[in-house]
Amino acid sequence: MSFSSDVKAELCRAEISSRTALPECYGVLEFCNRFARDEARIVTGSDAFAARLPRLFNRAAGITFDELPEKGESGKRTFAVTSPESMARIIDLLGYAPRGLLTHHVNLGLLEDDRSRAAFLRGAFLAGGSVTDPKKGYHLEFVTGHYSVCRELTALFLDMGFEPRSSSRAGNYMTYFKKSDIIEDLLTTLGAPVSAMGIMSAKIEKDMTNQVNRKVNCDTANVTKTVEASAAQLADIKRLRDAGIFDDLTEKLREAARLREEYPELSIGELAGLAEPPVTKSGLSHRLRKISEIAQKIG
Repeated sequence: MSFSSDVKAELCRAEISSRTALPECYGVLEFCNRFARDEARIVTGSDAFAARLPRLFNRAAGITFDELPEKGESGKRTFAVTSPESMARIIDLLGYAPRGLLTHHVNLGLLEDDRSRAAFLRGAFLAGGSVTDPKKGYHLEFVTGHYSVCRELTALFLDMGFEPRSSSRAGNYMTYFKKSDIIEDLLTTLGAPVSAMGIMSAKIEKDMTNQVNRKVNCDTANVTKTVEASAAQLADIKRLRDAGIFDDLTEKLREAARLREEYPELSIGELAGLAEPPVTKSGLSHRLRKISEIAQKIG
């Protein structure tokens, strides 16, 4: 299952109560495949949502679907209400005008408290929402075919303290979020706290991976720098030996050269700790630079 499917499965475990059934049903209808005066048609690939729909519509409006998927059917499943009596009841319950063109909008009169708003958004997400796997990125969206619904959904989110973005795509209207912390808060509000924790965990894992990668890259760069510096110093020491002037160096310079030859893999700081008597890192670095300067003079 995808992360989005897991979120919907968690949302479908929420209780269908008398207070929240109609707002959730309302969200489903405004974000489903088709909602008109003659028909409401919902298509879903979510097993949990497919199991929830008949109970939700029965509790919200006391109606049953006129078209149901075959028993045991998998993949995309279609639920439809086509009965004129059932459609008239839905339209009346949602506060739309009894006749004429069905003008889609968000009836805020049905969403006066936090529970009803959360239920509406839960239904909207179940019917027309999706969320990206947090291991890949952060993106949660609601998609509807109605511009006014998208605009009023944005106003509803702003009133709830969320700041969404909106755009259009292939004739549909999208309200979406890109920030992980906002998506976490929103999922918790809708009734999916476990999924919200999943996003937090994925974010922590990403941060830890990035920190490890940065450290590895830094360590690799330091090792490379040490190896290159050591190779250059060894080449300078060999040049002095080949020229027969190594023994003319001071005792301190000869000791620095011997340490480098004996421990070519160590950093300057590590070599300094092996000197007798002990010497500072800057002190040993100065001696090795002096050896290099002498070597350069003899070509």
